[in-house]
Amino acid sequence: MSNFNVFSLVEQITAEFKYLPQVVAVVLAGSQTNQAADHASDLDFYVYVSEEIAVEIRGAIAQKFADQVEINNQFWEPGDEWVDRDSGRRVDIMYRTTDWSKNQLDRVLIHHQASIGYSTCFLFNVCHSLPLHDPDGWFQQLQQQAKQPYPQPLMEAIIAKNYPILRKNFSSYAHQIELAIQRNDFVSLNHRTTALIASYFDIIFAVNQVLHPGEKRLPQLTKKLCSELPTNMEDTVNNLFLALCTGSNLQILICVNRLVDGLDQLLMTKGFRAIVNDA
Repeated sequence: MSNFNVFSLVEQITAEFKYLPQVVAVVLAGSQTNQAADHASDLDFYVYVSEEIAVEIRGAIAQKFADQVEINNQFWEPGDEWVDRDSGRRVDIMYRTTDWSKNQLDRVLIHHQASIGYSTCFLFNVCHSLPLHDPDGWFQQLQQQAKQPYPQPLMEAIIAKNYPILRKNFSSYAHQIELAIQRNDFVSLNHRTTALIASYFDIIFAVNQVLHPGEKRLPQLTKKLCSELPTNMEDTVNNLFLALCTGSNLQILICVNRLVDGLDQLLMTKGFRAIVNDA
């Protein structure tokens, strides 16, 4: 956030929500708070609520700022989107109940439940949110819990869930990529490659005990945030997607295997020789 107009817009939007009785906290997150913003970056607000805010109220708030509005999108998290009429800035408002948010935190930090890719993104989002309205300190408490040291069992769970499907299992991504090439199935090839990359980076962040920052700019953020990386990681990732774009099937397979080979070496240096050798 580099100019007064953006700060002013943030304050105005926060003021519209802070007095609603359901609102427990309002925070700003996304690229604006993790030093990744550019001129095209949205303003990503998260409104933590004790119960749902009526859609009519949300729509009325949006119309104070915008003529182009989308209210009650349900594609990912429940939310509203609009384009601020004065600045042209896109605004995303996402709504989270306090119960759901606490359960998400506990699921990962206490119960150590991994996902297929992006296992700790919610934690990263909470840790890198800027509180704008938190009168009772509820969000501060949630954020403090999210900032605890990275649990070793969580790291192990993420590796155990994501590593076998890279190249080990019959249904692994590497095997499915090879089949897609044989069948000239370009949609499947793209889909399986993207899934492989998601699990690959999830493992790298876990090995480094660093929270996953999300899907954007992953090679660059991995280099910035992680101290231990597979050899030639960024070049191999870039070469893989270049091969996808140019239809170089042999190069696709070479890059996939180089990615997993490099990850194997990293895992073995971190004490996960058994899971690698078992493959």
